[in-house]
Amino acid sequence: MRFLHLSDLHIGKTLGEFSLIDDQRYILDQILDIAEEKAADAVLIAGDVYDRAVPGEDAVRLFDAFISRLAEGKRKTFLISGNHDSDQRLSFGSRLFQANGLYISAGYQGELCRRELEDEYGKLNVYLLPFVKASQVRHFFPEEEIRDYDSAVRAALAHTELDKSGRNLLVAHQFVAGRGGDPVLGGSESAAVRAVGTVERIGADCFDDFDYVALGHIHSPQKVGREEVRYSGSPLKYSVSEVNNEKSVPVVTMGEKGDVSVELVRLKPLREMRHLKGKMEQLLDRGNRTDVEDFIYVTLTDEEVQQDAMGIFRQYYPNTVKLDYDNAYTREMGEADPGQDIEEKSFPELFSDFYRFVYGCDMSREEEQLINLVAGEAGVTDEAD
Repeated sequence: MRFLHLSDLHIGKTLGEFSLIDDQRYILDQILDIAEEKAADAVLIAGDVYDRAVPGEDAVRLFDAFISRLAEGKRKTFLISGNHDSDQRLSFGSRLFQANGLYISAGYQGELCRRELEDEYGKLNVYLLPFVKASQVRHFFPEEEIRDYDSAVRAALAHTELDKSGRNLLVAHQFVAGRGGDPVLGGSESAAVRAVGTVERIGADCFDDFDYVALGHIHSPQKVGREEVRYSGSPLKYSVSEVNNEKSVPVVTMGEKGDVSVELVRLKPLREMRHLKGKMEQLLDRGNRTDVEDFIYVTLTDEEVQQDAMGIFRQYYPNTVKLDYDNAYTREMGEADPGQDIEEKSFPELFSDFYRFVYGCDMSREEEQLINLVAGEAGVTDEAD
């Protein structure tokens, strides 16, 4: 049995003022080609289908076209909601879709959705766990001691009938950490994801009974602990911090029990993302200008601020997303790194900066934990428990 593992499509996302619909259509077409080339039996989509809970019409049309082509190819699709998705909107028509091999689990209802597949090795169970918070799981199991995301997921799995001798695959959308530490963030995850750290971390060992775990939530492709617990990552780069990342699609082949292999197939975007740094004259020199249609982030090192620098750059690089400076003044002000904008910083980082500015020292670990707790209760970090 062969699967493609996808997640974090974020259909409808923009880069600054630039729509990514054409780029997303291009990469989804490429993924359909990979599914055909690799003779995939099914596709796993591990959450964050859309970038917003209320997606735009163009985003909905694009995803509709994508899943329709999967159905036309007789490929089954297993889909869960992520923290960006609306459970109600994503699950609309889900019962009807099952007739065409599209299985959606968009809200936790006290048990994991399970589907059975058959191949030459017998039965293969696919379990779907949409994004859950502690409060959602506690609602169904009030007698359980469910304090955080980790205990919530463990409780949900503990109440799942699982034949450990069989082949079992799980699709989930959570912040999962291995024994070696937290996963590497892509940088384009929402501020809530970047903020949570200790708040919503789930131990990868809770998935030990599954032969493969298809994860979503983190945008950098990577394994978590073992090869078979994996983030596919987002199919496109959504932040300047990802300029050096290579995007891919895991092609997962499951043979008999214990026989799982993963092949990473590289994705090539319609338009690349690049970060240019240097003096304005140097960067705009004819001999240095390449791939002008790429998405460009510019850091100028000129000591003097150039008048209408963004307008000038867009004459040569029409898809310039952002421009800032790295010079003596910005270094003194601590604003040189384009990856450290306010919109790129997590809530704890912003609060730490504020605390350091007011008191001239760093917060203690106890104070950091208290701020994380208060932020969670306030909903700042997507944790309302």
